[in-house]
Amino acid sequence: MKLFFRHQGKGKPLIILHGLLGSSDNWHSLGKLFAETFSVYLIDQRNHGQSPHSDEFNYKVLSEDLEEFIKENQIEKPHVIGHSMGGKTAMNFAVKNPGLVDKLIVVDIVPKTYVVKHDLLIEGMKAIPLGEITSRSEAEVSLARYEPDSAVRQFLLKNLARTPDGKFTWKVNLSAIDTHLQEIGEGMVYKGVFAGPTMFINGRKSEYFKPGDEDFIKTIFPNANFVTLDTGHWVQAENPQEFSKLVLDFLS
Repeated sequence: MKLFFRHQGKGKPLIILHGLLGSSDNWHSLGKLFAETFSVYLIDQRNHGQSPHSDEFNYKVLSEDLEEFIKENQIEKPHVIGHSMGGKTAMNFAVKNPGLVDKLIVVDIVPKTYVVKHDLLIEGMKAIPLGEITSRSEAEVSLARYEPDSAVRQFLLKNLARTPDGKFTWKVNLSAIDTHLQEIGEGMVYKGVFAGPTMFINGRKSEYFKPGDEDFIKTIFPNANFVTLDTGHWVQAENPQEFSKLVLDFLS
């Protein structure tokens, strides 16, 4: 699959993968900062952003998409950063292709199976009457019945786009995401070890990282180190200054 991406900067390649219901847009500011040092590729994963839609949606195909992207763009041994779902993609890719990754950074996710709790968010997005609303504020009013947090609503509504006739549509493939939601909660689909330098950056207020997860992670990523910031799940958005310093120090 030919993925949409944004590229900026020069130097050692750095690929960044967004999370579920996100897009490369979420990393625009940090991408610009990292591009002062690296050749940065911000990717829209399949069924997200401006990349193609597909009925297939799991970590096997997401990893294969990344492998195809690296080969097609002749990228040599990149660093890879992945947040949440993007972190799962990155981990699976690194284990399957350990020789293709230099350093790996995983943001607020662990290589284990989760019960995905996005059902209500997707239900709320599907409930927005796209054919009737005339503004994003109307969409937010509808979504507020399902999601009380304004920041989360704004994040989800970044997926809205205008059609040529002025109506609204979703950039994300909601149907495929809804159908395969539990697969996105799965742990590692590839067995093996990535022995390269790896950093896990976690949010203290997030529920994704639990005490004892370090021991399990070390069985797959033996050279992993761990940092916890005082944030929720969207670590890079909630504390971009400290996050970016950690990333640049680790990659340098």
